[in-house]
Amino acid sequence: MMSGFACMYFQDPSLLQFQQRLKEAENRHNLETLFSVNDIPGETQLRDIVDDVKSEQLNPIFKDYFSRLQRGKHLLQYQLFPGFYVCSIDATQYFHSQSIHCESCLTAEHKNGVVSYSHKVLQAAIMHPDIRQVIPLMPEEIRNTDGNKKQDCEINAAKRIIPKIKKDHPQLGLIIVGDGLFSKQPFISDVLKSGYHYIFIAKPDDHKYLMQCINAYDKEDINELRVTDEKGRIHEYEWVNNVPLNGRNNSIYVNFFRYKIITIDKDGNEKVTFKSSWVTDLEITRENVATLVKGARCRWKIENECFNTLKNQGYHIEHNYGHGRENLCFNFFLLTLLAFFFHQIFELTDYLYQACRKKFGSKRNLWETLRAYIRLLIFETWQHLLDFALTPRKYKLSFQPP
Repeated sequence: MMSGFACMYFQDPSLLQFQQRLKEAENRHNLETLFSVNDIPGETQLRDIVDDVKSEQLNPIFKDYFSRLQRGKHLLQYQLFPGFYVCSIDATQYFHSQSIHCESCLTAEHKNGVVSYSHKVLQAAIMHPDIRQVIPLMPEEIRNTDGNKKQDCEINAAKRIIPKIKKDHPQLGLIIVGDGLFSKQPFISDVLKSGYHYIFIAKPDDHKYLMQCINAYDKEDINELRVTDEKGRIHEYEWVNNVPLNGRNNSIYVNFFRYKIITIDKDGNEKVTFKSSWVTDLEITRENVATLVKGARCRWKIENECFNTLKNQGYHIEHNYGHGRENLCFNFFLLTLLAFFFHQIFELTDYLYQACRKKFGSKRNLWETLRAYIRLLIFETWQHLLDFALTPRKYKLSFQPP
């Protein structure tokens, strides 16, 4: 497992080549010094072992390092309101094929008769509108299981992940943020039963009864705030508290708010460049509506700072390192996510890593350099490697001719 993690940690696109490079060393190698792996396993052996490992066994690692961030007070800056953190949930696909598949694969039959297979995951992550780093929690796999004729889906995975988060972090105050899929009464009730708050997108077409109620208000009964920023853009906030979500007798009551960004052209005409609306259980006031909008909009960070980074910034999350029969595909996803988690921790806490990021300019350039170094030299510790990358001139290297 540590050998697989090392490959993801150093963002190598080839499991086989990564291991072969490290095996070139005659005596010691960096898997031994940096990851405590004495014997590098063969590629087939590695995949067989990782395939057999129950994915839940990796959950304590996420909990442990989250707790370390808490103890180090690094998460205090993530509070949107005192004692409350934004936790965004969203799904992503990390494997797709028309030939390779297993019993857990989700299936889709297309109009041309072709069947495609995929693996998806529902990810939860702690984030803040003003902080680039996101803190991933243990995700929930969206997978088919024996004896269930219906395919698993995002909303079912969400219903499973909420109580798991509560069990792992019972004292953590969360505001669950998500898209319009979650702004339905059954899931909102599950969130409230867990003791969490929520902010979910409420599209007008999905909530016609709610919008009828809002439109029935007189204009003076709808709270409004308009703020002009330094660029001349107008930020318009509107909100109504305590309105029914739907027309059923047992409808829950929600607080509704919407937001627009308005620009003014050279002729003085107003143009809406962004608009969205949400529902929440948090009471909306003139003092907190702008903060609520920031918290709601930072949901996109799970796409931009998490999924996009994993797919396009060197982590190769959609690369097929191996599919397996049991847990291999999801375990490789988890190992990659843990590598990303570690790197997020470094960006928040490790001055040496921060200095290297500044020196090399981009993550891709940094990790390409580090991969080259561990192929040529043996480093006793991670700090030793980063220090060498930062100031190689202070190390005197001597090479014996072959």
